[in-house]
Formats: sequence, structure tokens, C-alpha cells
Amino acid sequence: MEFAITFKGDISPQRTVALCRQAELAGFSYAWFYDSHILWRDPWVTMAMCMEHTDSIRFGPCVTNPGVRDWSVAASMYATMAMQSGGRLDIGLGRGDSSMRVMGKTPKTIARMCEFVHAVKGMVRGDSVRYAELPDAVRIPWAEGYELPVWIAAYGPRALKAAGEHGDGLVIQLAEPLLCRWFLGQALEAGEAAGRDMSGYRVISAAPVWVGDIARGREQSRWFPAMVGNHVADIVEKYGSETTEVPDSFTRYIEGRRGYDYHEHASKDAGHLGFISDEVIESFSILGPAEAHVEKLRALQAAGVTQFNIYLMCGEEERIVAEYGEHVIPHFQ
Repeated sequence: MEFAITFKGDISPQRTVALCRQAELAGFSYAWFYDSHILWRDPWVTMAMCMEHTDSIRFGPCVTNPGVRDWSVAASMYATMAMQSGGRLDIGLGRGDSSMRVMGKTPKTIARMCEFVHAVKGMVRGDSVRYAELPDAVRIPWAEGYELPVWIAAYGPRALKAAGEHGDGLVIQLAEPLLCRWFLGQALEAGEAAGRDMSGYRVISAAPVWVGDIARGREQSRWFPAMVGNHVADIVEKYGSETTEVPDSFTRYIEGRRGYDYHEHASKDAGHLGFISDEVIESFSILGPAEAHVEKLRALQAAGVTQFNIYLMCGEEERIVAEYGEHVIPHFQ
């Protein structure tokens, strides 16, 4: 299993660089960044800065979307970052949740997201690509043939089908092994039905962690179930009463949900967290002593997860990276 960290862009660039260097030495393989340009600083500038101070750790947005940049601008940026880092760039991709909704816009369709995957992969590679309503094809003449890995974030059946048919990997924003297995199964089935070789398909489970006192960990992680609630609500409403693989706690969690303020997106001090139960926090996240983390990560690995991605925004980021480097990652090497 690979290990990763994710930043949301609210700590200093210098400290972010230091954390990336620490994570690389601790055995982490990826550093991901939220890409929500109004809520937090633009991640691409910080990623480029971090690339200059690291050697092996890979970078990318978790996640970007097709709606906030012209596709040729995005592809040129991806190709540049891949070139400057020696091929250490992936992208995570979604329809556009916080970055679109905070502007009062609607996320792009799944079909548009899939079109974006193939357009930017082609342009980064150096192919001539016609996309959207452009009258002529676009080709980046200096592109060096980089094959851009694209991970698609998905929960619902149509998005999971798209992830299996068009993505190199799947991003699941929670650490519940049964649900990870359920989501992955749908993506794999869709990919295989489309004639793809899914033997190398990769899966990220992304969630906050807390090594130490569980009660303190719950308070530091309560924001997370609220953040992913928009996505999980759709699943519970469609499937909660029809499958034993969706826990009853998720159904109760959605029943108590009352709106979401995107201006407090991913904030542990947000005002919309009162409905989140301790049971749901522990199901979505990984909390407790290091031994409990190893146990749950083994369950995630058995469910098909190939990368665990820590949403590193708990206030004790350096300690969490050190704890994982010393007490958790060695069990998976």
C-alpha cells in the first residue's frame, strides 16, 4: 500500500515544503492538494515550489475539475509541472464541488468530466486534440509525451462507471472498508465491461487521521463527514434501504443533515457539524493508537485500496507524519 498526504492550502508555503520533505523521508509516496481557488490559495504554485525541494514524492490536485480553467491552459500547466518535476505529476479529478458551488455555479456533468480526461491526457502527450466548441484542434508542440495518470473521484453509480471506463484510478473520500469494496467493485465491473485491463487499476481511500486519544481525534475530524455528506447523501438515499453494505449509521447520519456552508468547507470549526455522530466520525476516519490504524488499513487493503491518503489538516501535521513514518508505514513495506 502507498501512503499520501493532502493539504487544503491554509498553512504557510514554507511549512508545506517542510512537511513534503518530512513526508518523503518518512516513506510517503504522494502529496496531494485541494484545488478550490477561491477558498484557498492556488495549489499549483505551491506544488511547483514543493517539487523543487523534493526528489521522489509525487504531486497532484485532489481534486481538480473541468470547469475552472480552459482545458488548454490546464493541459499546458500539467505538461509543464510534469517536465519540471521529472515526471512526478498525477491529477485527481471530479465534477467540481466546492470550487464551482462557492461561485454559485453547478458542477460539470459526468460526460464533460470524461471528455476532459481524454482531452488533457492527449494534449499533455503532445497529440492534436479538438475539444468543446473549438473550431480547430489544439496541439502543445513542446509536450514530451508524458502519460498523465488521472484518478477520478466518485461515489454514485454513474460516476463510478465513468471512473472504471475512463480513469487510471479511483478516489474514495472515506475510510470505511465495506463501502470502499462496494465502490471499487462497481468501477472494476464497468471497466471490464468496456474491455479495459483493470489488473493495474488503483484506488485511493482519503480521510483524516488522529494517532492518540480517540475523543480528541473525533473533535479534530468532525468536519470530514460533513464535507463528504453531499456525496454520501446520494448513495444513502438511493441504496441505503436496499443493501446491507451501507451501514444504518450512514442512513441516520443523512437524516440528521441540515445544509452545508461552502465558505466553511473542510473547517474543523464550522458551524454545521452538530449532527455528526461519534459513530460516523470513527467510520469515516482512522482514530486511536497506531495499532488501530494498522488494523483498519489492513482491512482497507483487503478491500482493494492501494493508497491511503491522509487529509492532513488536524493542527498537529508534523506529529501525524512522524507517527505514520515510524509506527504505521513500516507494516506495509
